Amino acid sequence: MTDPSNNQWKTLDKDLGRLSQMEYAAHYVSRPLVGMGIALVFLVLAGLGSLLFIGPQPVSVIVLAASVFGAYMALNIGANDVANNMGPAVGANALTMGGAILIAVIAESAGALLAGGDVVSTIAKGIINPAGISETRVFIWAMMAALVSSALWVNLATYIGAPVSTTHSVVGGVMGAGIASAGFAAVNWSTMGAIAASWVISPVLGGLVAAGFLAFIKGRIIYRDDKIAAARAWVPVLVAIMAGVFSTYLALKGLKHIVSINPKTALLLGLAVGVLIYFVMRPLVRRQSEGLENRNKSLKVLFTIPLVFSAALLSFAHGANDVANAVGPLAAIVHAVEFGDTAAKVSIPIWVMVIGAFGISFGLFLFGPKLIRMVGSKITKLNPIRAYCVALSAALTVIVASWLGLPVSSTHIAVGAVFGVGFFREWHMERRFRLNKATMKTGKKLGVEERKRRKLVRRSHFTTILAAWVITVPAAALLSAVIFWVLNALFV
Repeated sequence: MTDPSNNQWKTLDKDLGRLSQMEYAAHYVSRPLVGMGIALVFLVLAGLGSLLFIGPQPVSVIVLAASVFGAYMALNIGANDVANNMGPAVGANALTMGGAILIAVIAESAGALLAGGDVVSTIAKGIINPAGISETRVFIWAMMAALVSSALWVNLATYIGAPVSTTHSVVGGVMGAGIASAGFAAVNWSTMGAIAASWVISPVLGGLVAAGFLAFIKGRIIYRDDKIAAARAWVPVLVAIMAGVFSTYLALKGLKHIVSINPKTALLLGLAVGVLIYFVMRPLVRRQSEGLENRNKSLKVLFTIPLVFSAALLSFAHGANDVANAVGPLAAIVHAVEFGDTAAKVSIPIWVMVIGAFGISFGLFLFGPKLIRMVGSKITKLNPIRAYCVALSAALTVIVASWLGLPVSSTHIAVGAVFGVGFFREWHMERRFRLNKATMKTGKKLGVEERKRRKLVRRSHFTTILAAWVITVPAAALLSAVIFWVLNALFV
């Protein structure tokens, strides 16, 4: 005879099990909402904080709205743009995701607050002439439309997993608002042509430089009989090049607010730092390489620490430069509200810089892992050596392009460098396959499907990212024009 008390306990266990499953399901569903909730709180605090500095003015609502949208843009920059700096290091397993986010948050905030320029071109580097917009009210709505449209576009790109240029997004937003408010004549089309050229110049330069460094490392270190001896000779040279390049890069781009340095002085500074680091690294590499086996896996250890430092330095420089993408239009609106006029260049108040710096950090922390994984591991497989080539290419290409006066995008350069490393590996694999006489003698042939499977760059990600790059400016421009017309119609 069945004991009724046992049945009651079994029923209770089943009910508790259902409750546990419901709790797990609720936790799984609500997990993505936590980040959105924190972001919403940050937006509210940014808007309320702006009122403390503006005060109870009739136009304070405009500043509040602009501050919220500026904070929203900063969140999206952190979610999308910072992946270019940290993705290779995470993909190469030189940093954990948590460690990368922590370093990036500190470096990005330090770069934005310590070295962020106090005077920036808020009209997107001469895209439109503010003098062509006679009414201050129209100028404010144009900047608001540019801010909202660029933020929405970067948000959409992050959602689909495409790292895009936030600079190009702002440029497109400003151009669309300028056309909607003052016609096509308000746009500087020669500048727009140079920006369009950068769509090709940036990724190609980044890819070629990264592939060149990888080819050099393969030829001088990896394919040598004594890999450790070759590494002892060349790794200090490569690290010294990296140190010199980053010193020059930071002197020109990241520290321009603290001290003014001309290109010649920056190059001399970089050369001095490079020579110093070379003599420091020689005994360190020799000591680090003692006891290592003569194989490729051992070489990766020697590149891990330089890769971590390069990711941190790239984040510092990014925070110093790209914070203006979030707060530039906001600063223009604040200036127009306070002084009742428009200007191509305005001073950025410290509270506006704080919104940009913290917004980038929060965006990276809450939403950055998706793009970090995309850049670091989903486009092509990276190890410390390949990721080192990507980081070095990103800094070196920006310096060379700035020296030549070429308009380039740091996002396109970094992602282009990842593509360059992947395509070089494909080419190198095919070349070795053809030259492998032993394989040819056995008559072993790969079918079409097998050769497609062995592609080292995922073509789906390549086409998605390329398409997002091409349509960034026109999409942001069209969206900005629509938003401007709506704002102008509602608040005429």
